[in-house]
Amino acid sequence: MKHCCEEMNVHANFTCDLHSNPFECPDKIVIYDEDDNDYGLIIHDGGSASVGITYCPWCGSKL
Repeated sequence: MKHCCEEMNVHANFTCDLHSNPFECPDKIVIYDEDDNDYGLIIHDGGSASVGITYCPWCGSKL
């Protein structure tokens, strides 16, 4: 999947070798929902919450 910039591509496609659940991995910061084409920043508080974003934090493009 190609995202708006290389940084978003890296973070949206990041998979951890230690954590199968992205919400448990402290290195996973962006969650991407392919079905809805939505992006979010993961809230690492022990749950599975995220805050939706409409602009890329790295390049500023509209998502």
